Amino acid sequence: MAGEVDILQTPIEFLKGVGPKRGEVLRKEFDISTYQDLLTYYPYRHIDKTHVYHIRDIVENGGYIQLRGTVSNVQELGQQRAKRLTAVFRDETGSIDLVWFNGIKWVQDMLQKQQEYIIFGKPTLFNGRWNMTHPEMIDPANQISAAVPMSFMPLYNTSDFAKKKTLDSKAIAKLVANLLPVVRHLIPETLPDKMVHDLNLMPLRDAYCNIHYPENSAALAKAAQRLKFDELFFTQMKLLSLKLINTQTTPGHLFSKVGDYFNNFYKNYVPFQLTNAQKRVIKEIRADVGSGHQMNRLLQGDVGSGKTIIALFIMLLAKDNQFQSCLMAPTEILATQHYEKISKLLAPLGLRVEFLSGTTKTAKRRQLLAGLQNGDVDILIGTHALIEDNVVFKNLGLVIIDEQHRFGVEQRAKLWRKSATPPHILVMTATPIPRTLAMTLYGDLDVSVIDEMPQGRKPIITKHLYDKDRLALYGFLKKQIAAGRQVFIVYPLIKESEKLDLLDLMAGYEAIQHDFPEPEYAIGIVHGKMSPEDKDFEMQRFAKNQSQILLSTTVIEVGIDVPNATVMVIENAERFGLSQLHQLRGRVGRGGNQSYCILMSKYELSSEGRQRLNAMVSTNDGFEIANFDLKLRGPGDIQGTQQSGMLDFKIADLSKDEQLVAYTRKLAMRILETDPALSSLENQRIANTLKEIMKREKNWTRIS
Repeated sequence: MAGEVDILQTPIEFLKGVGPKRGEVLRKEFDISTYQDLLTYYPYRHIDKTHVYHIRDIVENGGYIQLRGTVSNVQELGQQRAKRLTAVFRDETGSIDLVWFNGIKWVQDMLQKQQEYIIFGKPTLFNGRWNMTHPEMIDPANQISAAVPMSFMPLYNTSDFAKKKTLDSKAIAKLVANLLPVVRHLIPETLPDKMVHDLNLMPLRDAYCNIHYPENSAALAKAAQRLKFDELFFTQMKLLSLKLINTQTTPGHLFSKVGDYFNNFYKNYVPFQLTNAQKRVIKEIRADVGSGHQMNRLLQGDVGSGKTIIALFIMLLAKDNQFQSCLMAPTEILATQHYEKISKLLAPLGLRVEFLSGTTKTAKRRQLLAGLQNGDVDILIGTHALIEDNVVFKNLGLVIIDEQHRFGVEQRAKLWRKSATPPHILVMTATPIPRTLAMTLYGDLDVSVIDEMPQGRKPIITKHLYDKDRLALYGFLKKQIAAGRQVFIVYPLIKESEKLDLLDLMAGYEAIQHDFPEPEYAIGIVHGKMSPEDKDFEMQRFAKNQSQILLSTTVIEVGIDVPNATVMVIENAERFGLSQLHQLRGRVGRGGNQSYCILMSKYELSSEGRQRLNAMVSTNDGFEIANFDLKLRGPGDIQGTQQSGMLDFKIADLSKDEQLVAYTRKLAMRILETDPALSSLENQRIANTLKEIMKREKNWTRIS
């Protein structure tokens, strides 16, 4: 096994055709440092070179094709920099012109009239004749390497810089062709032979060879299936093993008592009736914190579903058991709102709730930190300032992280280390996560979902309008304001950009002032470059209904809660992602009045932009939106999950492989149920592979 692993970990510059200079480019551009890295640098697609077309079969916009024939009429035309080489290529059905602008001397030396060639390229129509620019010329007797088949040509992602350094897709393909004969018989199998056989999986070494240079299309499909299986299966094995270790071995603070604070608040001070979903989630969390093991739970709830009240109940449970709590939010606006809401709700109980952010004054900070250390502060709410080294708790028992995807993994882990016994962790998100993403990104966490909205909430009506509808829109806004309601208008930029034709915030402000003049209308403005004090002043003014229209950038995307606001207008809505649009829509509809989300766009939209806006109009369900977003964009960008390190899949695609995700999770659970330590001889390969994976990765997942 050691020899097998050693060869795959060989530095890439030792491969034939690489060397120090190319090795440096591969490292910097593609993160390829070893033979293993190149082996898993998969082509993004293959071109089928098994089919040879006739010239008479060429069609417009037909893509890349192969032709077999002879070359004649080779001519060098033009002067100096405008030189080009032309030739006529013929088969028995017709002719096509070939053109080269670069490497002319090399092509001239290579071309031999009347010798048969296979050419490969994309035909285009020019002045009524088909031509092919810089075709690939293949001698039918010549392969890249005799050790690999060339029936399907792999195409690899590259970069402009790499191309300048002679590492285009073809060069990478040649390096892979050099690599495969060296490593093929030394690639270790990761799964038991019985599992490979029973599941009809391609052996791993064959899968690696066929994913680059497949023998045929069926072999390519089987190779992709095997490599996807390994990625997803070992991801689930890792997550479920961590969950098992956490459940069995990580001690947690025991919240054994449901005391006066929890009961008093529940009986006397809850401002509304809890939904059945909220009650169910509180019960699930109570079971976790009363188990003696550390809780790691993800709480998913759509915008406005009532996650904050659940967080508050669990904080009271911590206080009943003599523990402190903290809640960390990604922005000062959201953290401030949490602080104000929770402070107000808990005021009758006499608890000390404090707020900490980067703008907290020195004297206040000193007093607050002292109160944390001596245990006088019961609940601390704030921004990433909570993770600073000088923030020391006397007895931290509960950490709640809101909109957690906005924090880096290491940032979140710093909270974990603020207590000798790890605190209970409740991760909250208002952005619904598709099932496949949750199973993969949060597979080591228990998941609670609030799937019920508070009573009295009316579904938000979403409309897509164009610039030509602006007069009608302003008339509608005036009617809403006349009825005592308020309006958000959100813009994508603060100042005009020369590159993007967007209605920016400042230009929008001038236009709105013209149509909604003072003193009849009061207009506020909020954006990320304002000081916290100025932002807070404008937000408070809007919250108190002292301004009727609030113009903003996406700084209000999460957390702003103004029940009287009934209209959300999103300018240039096509420029926003679905998740952002759904979050922004959730800023209205928080009271009992009918609310509206108006998506403004120009008439000319990209296909994807139109699909996003249509999805928003068709449903208010955040989980439907999230699933559509996953299919549209793929998982890498959704929710900032790239920072988790959990979605570095090289071949699996969570938007397309949902069934395989679910299957590999069930299989991993079944194996761990019967052999938790993976100590049986049958599971030895799985245990060894998992050990290698764990060794390579930092274990931040417990707080991810």
